[in-house]
Amino acid sequence: MKQSAKFIITLTIFGISTHALANDLPNLSNTHFQQCLDNLKNSSAFRGISDATFEAYRPSEPDPTVIRSLNHQPEFKKDIWDYHASLVDAERVIAGLQAKAEQSQVLSQIYARYGVQPEHVLGVWGVESNFGTTLGGKNLFSSLATLSCFDRRQNYFRKEFANALRIVQNGDIQPQDMTGSWAGAFGQTQFMPSTFLELAVDFDGDGRKDLVNSNADALASTANFLSKRGYRAGEPWGYEVKLNGYLGASGRTAKKSMDYWQNQGITLPDGRPLPNNMASAGLLLPAGINGPAFLVGKNFDTFYSYNASESYALAIAHLATLIETNSTNTNFATPWPTDDPGISRREAKEIQQALMMAGYDIGNIDGIIGDNTRRAIMSYQSKVGVLPDGRAGKKFHRLITSQINILPTNPTTPDTMPYQVPVSKIPSTHQVATPIKSIVPKTYRRVVNADGTISLVPSQ
Repeated sequence: MKQSAKFIITLTIFGISTHALANDLPNLSNTHFQQCLDNLKNSSAFRGISDATFEAYRPSEPDPTVIRSLNHQPEFKKDIWDYHASLVDAERVIAGLQAKAEQSQVLSQIYARYGVQPEHVLGVWGVESNFGTTLGGKNLFSSLATLSCFDRRQNYFRKEFANALRIVQNGDIQPQDMTGSWAGAFGQTQFMPSTFLELAVDFDGDGRKDLVNSNADALASTANFLSKRGYRAGEPWGYEVKLNGYLGASGRTAKKSMDYWQNQGITLPDGRPLPNNMASAGLLLPAGINGPAFLVGKNFDTFYSYNASESYALAIAHLATLIETNSTNTNFATPWPTDDPGISRREAKEIQQALMMAGYDIGNIDGIIGDNTRRAIMSYQSKVGVLPDGRAGKKFHRLITSQINILPTNPTTPDTMPYQVPVSKIPSTHQVATPIKSIVPKTYRRVVNADGTISLVPSQ
């Protein structure tokens, strides 16, 4: 519902007063908030939290931005190929290969203890925080306290708020490091506080489970998570396949034996027979029968359990395979069923740069195509006589960069690097690859960016 010049509809529920305007912040009552916190402090969920701890991190006022995020409905639908391209591009593969070389020793130790393939740990790390370089900037206590007192899912967030307080009370994470996403996930592999208390480990032996500043703790905790969710050592997550006319049942959870799929005529993309290296597998068709197809096993399910999204799990799986095979060709053997594929982060930044040069205020040039960028794209499309669909795909990238001279990009950036190894190659080793470029330094410093996000910057 849009705001008009004649009237504004106001809705008040459980202490929330918000104008019916997409970008408007809800008006949260601080009186209600403080009363709610008083009640929480004495509730069973907060048993064991000292008064001193609760009051030390008690927010002075609610944060309305997290309620807006909780209820945000994107104006534009994101297709699977756009989602995937934004998470798995050559730039991220290069960073993953560098991280693999840098963390080779700890990854080997993690593999020995948990049986989780190093590249699978790296896939989670890369998708969650771009290998520890991009962390959320929201104060967890403020976010979780607000979510505990307003709107929906309050019982869930109250448990997470209490657990966040337990973490600092236990001394594992320094209070200043308790920052993350608006919903409370934090650290290099984005654990919720309850997941932290259940599965975080002290792998570097310093007496603290520090998922923010310790790569070893973050990566080992991720391996422990996957292991506890049923990860099968020695099995791949799955692989891309060729259907060869198969039109039967599909679905990640509809698992069948590998013999079954072989008898259905399904092969690897190059025609080779399916390897019998998974106990069972389900047929995943993320874009339907005409798009890429995958047989996915139990280890894919453990990726899914990280975020309950098949698209998310596929991004982890694909990134892991590219790192495993030392390949920067992010295409699948069967292309997505579209004539307007997704774009890399470099191409997204080029679109944003061109739009800003054309006079559009889209905010930061960050490579993230959000609603502001899409609205600018629609406006530009209308001006040049193109159907205004707001899509930031290959077609629009070609259109705007052909009409607006943006700053030149480095021709040796990862997006233009040559094909190396077929994506369908099945992982067979756990050897550490030689890094393609200079190895990432082993020490970082934590920086709060101007927009409030947190970055780990290599120390010089």
